[in-house]
Amino acid sequence: MIAQSMYRNGALLTAFALATTGSVALVQSITAERIAVQEKQHLMQQLGQVLPADEYDNLLYLDCTTSNAPELGPGSPHIIYRATKTGEPSALLVRHVTPKGYSGNIDILTAIKSDGSITGVRVTRHEETPGLGDKVELTKSAWILSFNGMNIHKDSAKQFAVKKDGGQFDQFTGATITPRAVVGSVKQAVMYTQQNFTALFAADNVCNGDTL
Repeated sequence: MIAQSMYRNGALLTAFALATTGSVALVQSITAERIAVQEKQHLMQQLGQVLPADEYDNLLYLDCTTSNAPELGPGSPHIIYRATKTGEPSALLVRHVTPKGYSGNIDILTAIKSDGSITGVRVTRHEETPGLGDKVELTKSAWILSFNGMNIHKDSAKQFAVKKDGGQFDQFTGATITPRAVVGSVKQAVMYTQQNFTALFAADNVCNGDTL
């Protein structure tokens, strides 16, 4: 009798454990799918902020390469999304990082067209001081829009700096370090992209929809 009872209880515990494990696995699977969808939506929203929809007709998150170029900052490899229109290269959307922020690294996304001009820049992550350095966020000020339509040529490269350094970009009152870091990083990323535009488009595609 005791043996039968122990066997019965053991079977119940095993069944309960299997059911619990299965439920947890199912919940994790559903949650993972939802998180992946949300991440992809967030990614497309970011990319859409720096490159107008009429500049491309491909799925950006399915076409990208990576680069370890020091011009793009620490934390490599950096992802570079490739935009095409009617099959022709249109723009590159480059993730880059500057370690020169007042409070550490600043992550940036910059879109550069085939003619070398900038269509948009966004700071995607930072830890700058609220009310000062956080003005690099579009929600805090329109300063980041100053890059739109700009290009960097040999004769104008020196102007691609904050006004305190002899350039054309405004600095923030009481916070020059942050805008200086962002402008410098964008300048390096754009110049690198201009010099390697064709090669970056010719590189192998490393995106399969999971790379963010």
